[in-house]
Amino acid sequence: MRLDRFLSETTPLTRSLAKRALKNGEVTLNGEPIKQSATQIDTEQDEVKFNGETLSLVGLRYLIMHKPTGVECTARRGLYPRVIDLIDLPKAERLQPVGRLDVDTTGLLLLTDDGQWSHRVTSPRHRCAKVYIADLAEPMEGSDAEWAINQVAQGILLDDEETPTQPALLRFITPLQAELTLTEGRYHQVKRMFAALGNHVNALHRQSIGDVVLTDDLGPGEWRELTQEEIASF
Repeated sequence: MRLDRFLSETTPLTRSLAKRALKNGEVTLNGEPIKQSATQIDTEQDEVKFNGETLSLVGLRYLIMHKPTGVECTARRGLYPRVIDLIDLPKAERLQPVGRLDVDTTGLLLLTDDGQWSHRVTSPRHRCAKVYIADLAEPMEGSDAEWAINQVAQGILLDDEETPTQPALLRFITPLQAELTLTEGRYHQVKRMFAALGNHVNALHRQSIGDVVLTDDLGPGEWRELTQEEIASF
């Protein structure tokens, strides 16, 4: 690997800033100052230091986060903090949400810099089940609840859509709280489905994706690395 590319992969430096750091003598290769940006290095054997700090490549990462409300799943800086701002890892900006949650939606969020793995999780072909808990504005019980459950099981034609939603599973925890299990991910799908049922979602929380479940030991804003078993489950 070229030395300037290695520096851009392992530090906040861009390629142009990496070249400047090399010219300024801020980089050593195996203990010797080096200024040639095109120098080829062995990333496993050679020791590269930047301002005295040993550098190493960052491998693929797979994280689970308990996303709090008021945080955006976006790379751009805007009105709200970003989920990657909550992650204290090198090159955190490379991590991408695996399926987004709205700024006011909480719960399980997966993040990775492995694009192929992310595609496996989100691809409609894999029909990965996602479980949401919705707090409703209006109570639904009795025949109203039964009607809603049947509608969701059959599929609902949402506004501005040409095909109905895939069959989904709805159950009511209480008249004002429902659990909805989906195998697709249309834009604002949960909120739009309840709107089509004549209700409004006051709060939305994602509890699980596939076999990965958000547990109580992970508080809002906290994250951890996925286990090998969780990664392989998709």
